[in-house]
Amino acid sequence: MTLLPRPALLALMAALDVALYARSRPVSSKALAARHDLPPRHLESMLQALVRAKILKSVRGPAGGYELARERRRLSAGEIVRVALEVDGNVEGGGKVSGLLEKILEPAIQEAEHMALARLDKITLDDLHARAIAGGFGENEKAGGDFDI
Repeated sequence: MTLLPRPALLALMAALDVALYARSRPVSSKALAARHDLPPRHLESMLQALVRAKILKSVRGPAGGYELARERRRLSAGEIVRVALEVDGNVEGGGKVSGLLEKILEPAIQEAEHMALARLDKITLDDLHARAIAGGFGENEKAGGDFDI
């Protein structure tokens, strides 16, 4: 069971994929989607939200795609999840809300979410990148450092 909605997991996956594969050139949304068996248009709005939040940067042109906008160590999982939650939160459901849900359950869940986000703030993209490399994901890093200019 996961408490994070799918868009939040997809945003984390996309940012980590870019960290793993954008060493020599930007990662195209098509390549990213293919690696994870998703339709390319499925990720596009999330990728654009990550660009607006200055987590990713978009590179135009035939060899374009996405790169990290900052160093991995300066990007937290919590920051990425918040962007995804904002995008996902723009789709509101209608209808009447029960008092039990509004007064008891929602505040309890919000407290748990705040605690989870505080923990995610301590996990950097660099931490996730190291785990992914140890797990056999990504390209072999030839150059030192973690940020290309």
